[in-house]
Amino acid sequence: MSKHADKHAHAATPAVAALVATHTAHTLHAYEHDPASDLGYGLEAAAALGVDPGQVFKTLCAYVDDRLCVGIVPVSGQLDLKALAHALGGKKARMAPPADAERSSGYVVGGISPIGQRKQLPTALDETAELYDTVYVSGGRRGLDIGLSPRDLVRITRAVVGPIAKDS
Repeated sequence: MSKHADKHAHAATPAVAALVATHTAHTLHAYEHDPASDLGYGLEAAAALGVDPGQVFKTLCAYVDDRLCVGIVPVSGQLDLKALAHALGGKKARMAPPADAERSSGYVVGGISPIGQRKQLPTALDETAELYDTVYVSGGRRGLDIGLSPRDLVRITRAVVGPIAKDS
């Protein structure tokens, strides 16, 4: 398990391609995904990278008023559906089935990146991202995370920032 940036970590994911195409500063962090891990994808990534779980963000898809949207929250917490709906100007939200998230994003669960998705969806990022100089999100496959500034994450995903996470 590498704790260090790996510049050669499968740069071919759509997420990495989008960052390269927009000249967005980022680092790649590959680690060996353990299918038997009971930590969950995000906490496994935080442990492998040796960073605070509050600094690693998971990408979740939800329907806000029947419109597919993206919420990006720390792996140490959960998505607050009511807060997501409010942040994106909707009335109510419900989690999207994994198959809908995979079909829309082009990624598999556990490797869904908020960057380089097939379709640009309304996106909200939890405000705690702004506490860090660097945050980590999936690089588009299990076992690959991308480090980048919260400002660049907001810019490339066109996210709104708000209090959309709650404690687990």
